[in-house]
Amino acid sequence: MFRCAVASLEHLAMERIRWAFSYGTWVPCREDWLLSMRLIQPEERERIEQFAFRRDAKAAVAGRLLIRKLIAEKLKIPWNEIKLQRTSKGKPVLANDLSGAHSSFSFNVSHQGNYAVLAAEPDCQAGIDVTKTSMPGSGSIPDFFRIMKRQFTEEEWRAIKSMNSEWLQLDMFHRHWALKESFIKAIGVGIGFDLQRIEFNVSPLQLEVGKTYKETVMLLDGEEEKEWSFEVLSSAVTQTTFTTLTFDDLVASAVPLAPEDPACWDSFCAKQESPTRQGSNPR
Repeated sequence: MFRCAVASLEHLAMERIRWAFSYGTWVPCREDWLLSMRLIQPEERERIEQFAFRRDAKAAVAGRLLIRKLIAEKLKIPWNEIKLQRTSKGKPVLANDLSGAHSSFSFNVSHQGNYAVLAAEPDCQAGIDVTKTSMPGSGSIPDFFRIMKRQFTEEEWRAIKSMNSEWLQLDMFHRHWALKESFIKAIGVGIGFDLQRIEFNVSPLQLEVGKTYKETVMLLDGEEEKEWSFEVLSSAVTQTTFTTLTFDDLVASAVPLAPEDPACWDSFCAKQESPTRQGSNPR
């Protein structure tokens, strides 16, 4: 089961953009992979080529293409003129000088399982996180919870432990985790933030697959943050919330940044698709 959470400043939110791409089912041919590597900045291409597995490389490429498509189509910056950089905390940001109505356009991407997802809004902080409920890589669920105990408040643990089975408790854990990550990513502070400062009162406890919920409330240092809105859904992609894109959609407005390098395909083919056994251990 997927859990997806989007954090945004409710009173400023205007044009919401929610895109998703299924990189897990994407089997790129030589032409498509070489094209995708021409469409991203050299430092990102070098970073992606360091991944040991194809699945991770595809996820990273998908995230970069989603961001560049967004900027090219919504901010009208030619694809090959887009300059992306990362903050000191690792958050991708646009480095181009902008003016006009959308001079402040917040975007964020996340990927896990099969999907890369993007959330974006003008003049508004936005963050997104998608998690897949799966068994811990090693050890039992109670052991995993003991390791992660300091990341949640007592009230949050009460909500997690209130579920009727260990699997449902793990699912509720991932729901809380996605909410915390979406907020952290929205404000761009990185992993040094004390996660016990934020507490989520989730509602409802049971989620219907494919339906988006906005009832969750966040407390920061014990005070309710009424300006922030949180969208939560089970299943990363629904027709009513996300626009599902194909590879052709991703590159529709693309202009290559570099000449073709056949070595990129050789490097990709030499990778294993994914680890033989994948655990799931957030952060």
